[in-house]
Amino acid sequence: MTSGKISTGISGLDEITDGGLVKNSSNLVRGGPGTGKTILGFHFLSADSAGKSAFITFEESKENLLASSSKLGFELRNVEFLDLSPSEHFFSEVESYDIFLSSDVEREPVTKQIIDFIETVKPERVFIDSITQFRYFSPNKYQFRKQVISFIRFLLQRGCTVVSTSEFSREEPDDDLQFLCDGIINLKTEDGERLIEITKFRQSGFRSGLHSMKITAQGIRVFPRLIPDTVSTGFVNEIIPFGIERLDKMLYGGIRRGTINIISGPPGVGKSTLGMLFARETAMRKEKALIYTFEESADQMIFRAKSLGIPAVGLKESDLLQIEPIMALAYSPDEFSQLVRSSVEKEDTKVIVIDSLSSYRLVLKGREQSEALYALCKYMKSRGVTVILLYATSSLVSDIDPGRGVSFLCDNIIFLRYYEAAGEIHRAIGVLKKRTSDFEKSVRELVITENGIEIGERLTNTRGILSGMPYVNGEVPDGKE
Repeated sequence: MTSGKISTGISGLDEITDGGLVKNSSNLVRGGPGTGKTILGFHFLSADSAGKSAFITFEESKENLLASSSKLGFELRNVEFLDLSPSEHFFSEVESYDIFLSSDVEREPVTKQIIDFIETVKPERVFIDSITQFRYFSPNKYQFRKQVISFIRFLLQRGCTVVSTSEFSREEPDDDLQFLCDGIINLKTEDGERLIEITKFRQSGFRSGLHSMKITAQGIRVFPRLIPDTVSTGFVNEIIPFGIERLDKMLYGGIRRGTINIISGPPGVGKSTLGMLFARETAMRKEKALIYTFEESADQMIFRAKSLGIPAVGLKESDLLQIEPIMALAYSPDEFSQLVRSSVEKEDTKVIVIDSLSSYRLVLKGREQSEALYALCKYMKSRGVTVILLYATSSLVSDIDPGRGVSFLCDNIIFLRYYEAAGEIHRAIGVLKKRTSDFEKSVRELVITENGIEIGERLTNTRGILSGMPYVNGEVPDGKE
């Protein structure tokens, strides 16, 4: 933990705040109903099991809060509660104030309760839900601002680190509170995706921008937006083979470690098989390979691999070849990036296959998919991870480039195509791009057999495969008469 910081209790939030909250600071958590403000408070208070913590509530009762925290598995033994929420008798016992304003009558008793509570408990952490309730104890905006400043100073002078929630609307904005606090944490929901953002953080650096967030049965999980420039590692810049002799010859030995590779082709042409064969070759070298499949289950991929003579089952059992299905709408781009990052850093995964790039864009929910993929690929490249992106083209015969900045990032492009000859459908393979060395420019026939992939001779008599209008030498292609 960074010096002068205390944990928020949420590892992802600690990461984007560069080590946690600044000790002895005031922080504001903003967000609409149901965005997780109170749950964040549970995390914050339960993160310190040694010192005393305080929960000041103006809305929910202590009983309801304890019930909610218990369901999420939080231990709040060291947390003292000051329950200032309306009692069940408030409605029947409330009296009208004919001479004095309600704020004048209620402010002093509430203030005294808070002072006595803090002086007695002497907490190191204080969570206030919500601080906007002070508006109702103040006759005007000036008095509200003055009261909040005084209250925050009172807490900070006693060594507290303060987190408070804010309720705001267009009619009642909280701009004044934002000015008064050292840190601002925003919780929001956009297009069904939960997001978290730091917009102010005095005395500390932080990772700006929107980050994905999820509320689970165990509380809040934050998935920091990946910034690849913050990480780098050394690795051997060597050529690694595909394990298919003729393809390796076309690539002048294979592909370099730590490169981004695209295998492009229409559905059913053999992209997944080629990706599986490369992952198998990695595992045979006693290095870990991981296939993320957005289209098939692990069992389906293993069955297909077995039918092609690829011993994926045995390798999977040894953990050298892992297949992980990604369910539709189960992950945001930031969450998926965190999943990959964990595999790379904790399990030393050397090869990542994403099957497929097209499904990645369809299955993952949320914003900025292309930006997240770009950052993820840059990150993996900096760690020496070799990446295979399978790109399913939208047509059977053309569309090699996946676009959206991906082809710019990639080092190598291998294309697979269908073509017709003598009344039969055939497959072709070629190399379109290889950044680090020369490569064979020819197009060869590709055959998928029960023993895997076989690459044949050059298609010297066929033209127009890349254009999607192949023809044999001597023939007149359609539209050229």
